[in-house]
Amino acid sequence: MVAMLKTTCFRAAVFAFGMALPAAGQTLEKVKACFVYLGPLEDSGWTYQHHIGAESAKAGLGDRMELVWQDNVPEDSSAEAVIEDFARSGCDIIFTTSFGFMDQTNAIAAKYPNVKFEHATGYKRDTPNVSTYNARFYEGRAVEGLLAGYMTRTNKIGYVASYPIPEVLAGINAYYLAAKRVNPDVELEVRWAYTWFDPKVEGEAAQSMIDAGVDVIAAHTDSTATLEAAAATGGSVLGFGQASDMIEFRPSPRISAIVNNWGPYYFERISALLDGTYTQSDTFKGMSQAVLIGLITEEVPASVRLEAEKLRDALAAGQTNAFVGPIRRQDGSLWLAEGEFAPDADILGMNFLVEGIAGDIPQ
Repeated sequence: MVAMLKTTCFRAAVFAFGMALPAAGQTLEKVKACFVYLGPLEDSGWTYQHHIGAESAKAGLGDRMELVWQDNVPEDSSAEAVIEDFARSGCDIIFTTSFGFMDQTNAIAAKYPNVKFEHATGYKRDTPNVSTYNARFYEGRAVEGLLAGYMTRTNKIGYVASYPIPEVLAGINAYYLAAKRVNPDVELEVRWAYTWFDPKVEGEAAQSMIDAGVDVIAAHTDSTATLEAAAATGGSVLGFGQASDMIEFRPSPRISAIVNNWGPYYFERISALLDGTYTQSDTFKGMSQAVLIGLITEEVPASVRLEAEKLRDALAAGQTNAFVGPIRRQDGSLWLAEGEFAPDADILGMNFLVEGIAGDIPQ
């Protein structure tokens, strides 16, 4: 049971059964949109940015949208209870905003066919009322990798990784390949945190890399702990904002950021439910849509900043790809031939590291 549901107007425990939605083509006067968040709203990263997107949609739709949310929901069986309480409470559409909510989302969706469910970064759509949405975060990693390759003085760059899922593996590979293309001497250190949000663990992972000589670190976890560890070095280590801009660490050690831009998607999907055009979908948006690059600070030389911006723009225009062959897997087998772009299926199902990255994928 959800202990406390948060709304823009009040907090209350709710137990009423959801109402049936109109058939396709019919409109709604108002939508109750409910969000299930993994971390705390104040994580300054993943959850914070999802909530910024939800509030952006609310600002655009005004009284036609009611916004409800629950944060700090673990990726275990307790998530199923939270999602079901939302379904019973009259939520018209439920956004579950972490990969680990996938099975729970589909299980509850099967019980409530008149409620729409949207699962972030997953791939299962077991029933017609489940849609999935994702972002090409790895494109942002490529831009970060280019910056890291140029800005490192030790030729050692780092990556704090959460879990060995395709999204994270694609990020590691894109980061390393972009750095390697501009700096053939670069080496990558990866530390697995086995968490999305645990500032202590994230900070310890970052510090262990700093102790090993790494001087530019990217993070695929949700807190500001990596930047805090970098800041404690007094300027010798640089890093990036993750999921949100993390502007408080500008101009250094944060030299840029990947900013997750969920607002347009939330506005689009809730609007479709209001006007009767909503259909099941699988969305995978990229650079300049769901993924933005935060301001590149003056710590980065102008020529490098310009090159990073050109890569950003080329990715957004589809003129290039974060993965352009020839690329070999870590075991030496060929993945992409000369000039070949990676197909989406390979990115979404990525289960390998590329040649040149040391270490194994945890099992």
